[in-house]
Amino acid sequence: MQEIVAGILMSFDVVALYLVANNVKYKWLLASWTACLHMVFPLIGFYFGQWLANIFLQWSNSISVLLLFFIGLQLLLSRKNEDFPAKTLPIIAIFASIDTFSVSLSFGMLKLEKIAFILSAGISTLIFSYIALLVAQKSTILNNGLLKKLAGLALIIMSILLLI
Repeated sequence: MQEIVAGILMSFDVVALYLVANNVKYKWLLASWTACLHMVFPLIGFYFGQWLANIFLQWSNSISVLLLFFIGLQLLLSRKNEDFPAKTLPIIAIFASIDTFSVSLSFGMLKLEKIAFILSAGISTLIFSYIALLVAQKSTILNNGLLKKLAGLALIIMSILLLI
């Protein structure tokens, strides 16, 4: 269950990013590209995490807890996103998807279910990012920082629960 929740939470940073992207022509293509990235990076992260788990077996739980905690903390402390040109959005999607690598790295180290997380991250990113792109076109009043704060808080709570 935590894999599915984490996958959904991973899409929130993209939603927050795309809520300010009000000049995107190919919304479905950008949402699909971002969803694919949110599935590829975790797949790499899972295998890398499993490899690291074999090396650092006794440290894996502590490392994964720290990764989740600091990713959540980074989301909580990050500044509100500024407006950016639409031509850079496919590249920004890559950088926005890198965090799924680190989360899946910790999940791989804990040997949790990778398919559930990858599908959850991809499907929720596709749906939520497309909706965010549609909403961004119609409204520029939204407070996009709130979603990042909620996702960050949820990751910190998950890391604390894993610690217990």
